[in-house]
Amino acid sequence: MTHDDRLSGVLEKARVVFFDFDGPVCDVFAGLPAPVVAKQLTALLAAQDEAAGAKAAETDDPIEVLRIAHEADAVIGQGVEQALTAAEVEAVAVAGPPTPGAVEALQATRSSGRAVVVVSNNSADCVRRFLELHGLGEYVARIVGRPSGEPHLMKPNPFPLIKAAEEVHVDITHCTLIGDSLTDIQAAHAAGTTVVGYANKPHKATLFAEAGADAITDAMQAIADALSA
Repeated sequence: MTHDDRLSGVLEKARVVFFDFDGPVCDVFAGLPAPVVAKQLTALLAAQDEAAGAKAAETDDPIEVLRIAHEADAVIGQGVEQALTAAEVEAVAVAGPPTPGAVEALQATRSSGRAVVVVSNNSADCVRRFLELHGLGEYVARIVGRPSGEPHLMKPNPFPLIKAAEEVHVDITHCTLIGDSLTDIQAAHAAGTTVVGYANKPHKATLFAEAGADAITDAMQAIADALSA
């Protein structure tokens, strides 16, 4: 476990901790694989717009299919988004337990007097469902999910992070984001907040370091430990 030396310093300064959902809190598509969902959404899209369907067939990321659908047509995009939200809610019910160390990290954040906001490109509905299923709702002050009908506002756009800070009435510079993707690092930089890269795959540590993450860890438990110290 690489416990990044800067982790404690970054967390210490934060009054609010933003948790990305897919990765840091749970593996959304562990039970219902993302490529399967992407294929379902692509079929729905292709039936209405052949060209967009062909473009979507090149990705196995459901969120990317949603972006393509919205670019093609707002009404078609809304339909694909509803289907994605339904699939996500179904997926979190069979996703299995939270990410190892995630529960401890959420508890430690709350115990340290900080607020937790889940900020996700997944739907707020699926985040809420997962938290309910695992009895974690009490640790989370707010959920900022995918902005409905406006996928261009999803991370890497800073919009969700700015919205999250506004909802808890805290200056964005007093927040930090824990995320497991490059889009999280980019969104945090654009918003003016610090970011902890959760490198849940070996190649990500280098990627996050190059992208300028303020701290990097490969274990959610390290976040809990740093906040409890």
